[in-house]
Amino acid sequence: MDKDTATTTPKLKKVLCIEDEHFISELYARALTKAGYDVDVQLDGQKGLAAAQADTYDIILLDLMIPNITGIEVLRTLRNPAKTPRFHGKIVITTNLEQRDDVRADIERQADGYLVKAEITPRQLVEFLSTLETSVQ
Repeated sequence: MDKDTATTTPKLKKVLCIEDEHFISELYARALTKAGYDVDVQLDGQKGLAAAQADTYDIILLDLMIPNITGIEVLRTLRNPAKTPRFHGKIVITTNLEQRDDVRADIERQADGYLVKAEITPRQLVEFLSTLETSVQ
């Protein structure tokens, strides 16, 4: 049996992590890379948005509190077909910011996932992304 057909690793997925906390972005990048993802990290909202608009990522991990442009602004821009017409990726919000119920509900309607960083380990993040991928196929 060919080595490639024997492997059960899913097709490599490209992940963009827009996260300004170095420690958290390192934890996420390390866990996701180990799980077979190709990970890029942007520490700045404006640079993260530009990278995401290039339409090369399957999954965007998006912190809400990032420098230069908020995560909510990034989310709305990516979901706006007039501003990002070819965007195809899944967007997962990662935050520790408390949200009012109505604000959180609005964010969750636009995103494909909403995770509270303090409540999830890097391994659980990998599991969540795996579940997210299989639920949309």
